[in-house]
Amino acid sequence: MLVLGIESSCDETGIAIYDSDKGLLGHTLHSQIKLHSLYGGVVPELASRDHIKYIIPLIDQLLRDNSISIDSIDSIAYTAGPGLSGALLVGSTLAEALAYSLNIPSIPVHHLEGHLLAPMLEDDKPSFPFLALLVSGGHSQLIDVKGIGQYEILGDTLDDAAGEAFDKTAKLLGLGYPGGAALSELANEGVAKFELPRPLFHTHGFDFSFSGLKTAVLTLVKKQPKLTNTIKANIAFAFQESITDVLVKKSIKALKHTGYKRLVVSGGVGANKKLREKLILHSKSENFTAYFPKLEFCTDNGAMIALAGALRAHLSSKNDYKFSVQPRWKLSETESTF
Repeated sequence: MLVLGIESSCDETGIAIYDSDKGLLGHTLHSQIKLHSLYGGVVPELASRDHIKYIIPLIDQLLRDNSISIDSIDSIAYTAGPGLSGALLVGSTLAEALAYSLNIPSIPVHHLEGHLLAPMLEDDKPSFPFLALLVSGGHSQLIDVKGIGQYEILGDTLDDAAGEAFDKTAKLLGLGYPGGAALSELANEGVAKFELPRPLFHTHGFDFSFSGLKTAVLTLVKKQPKLTNTIKANIAFAFQESITDVLVKKSIKALKHTGYKRLVVSGGVGANKKLREKLILHSKSENFTAYFPKLEFCTDNGAMIALAGALRAHLSSKNDYKFSVQPRWKLSETESTF
């Protein structure tokens, strides 16, 4: 079965084709970073317009590059939420209209489900059940994944998610937008000169809170007589150590709670080198296996949506071609909307 995947939840237009027998055949992505960097953040109306401009040309190009006819596609998966309303509508309306014209099923996909299944694009893929650490710009969650559509949120973010904390801290250090990746690079040049708090580090639950950490960075920045590049690097180092320590400790605690030996790490922050290093190191002493997607599949992409569509085709494919998007949609409610 060939599944065309469409991702348009925010500021990246992702298109992919997934073969349920052969795996990922191809994918392409258009990023809007340059467009939104002028404003210091995502402008929803501009994001929607950019999706409209690029989505059809990207589909056409991907089909040509892989010598695949549109008539060979068996179903179309698309991100139905959560995300920006206008951006989601671009992908959903095109997907449903195209599916109607081809008389094939359409498959609405939860954006976060795509992320947590992304490691299954790799040759060494996890089997169910497993624990997922989903860390992105808007979400920091620990999820008990028993199977497709069977998700229990064990821990969630109470305020700023990990990705938000990275970007906001980067802005405090003058690194521009988006700054998470730049902050991680800067941290590699730093040393342990500062100590920052590790929020909820010693609590019994699995929730996350990084707003206080961001405030602590702001206080530290204000205390500096001169914010030199060296001091910036040392602050970035301290911040990264703090946030990754929290993510690792909570993950290990949740693994012990569930009794699982498999940890899936996904989302934009899942690309962080220090986080990966710490989890791999602890996996040896704590006897679990950590699974990561390739770096290109940590951020938003069409491949994860096409994969999720292929895996849940028997659960949620439909032929009525009606559509509604869910800008706010809990992962635990994936079976209750469409």
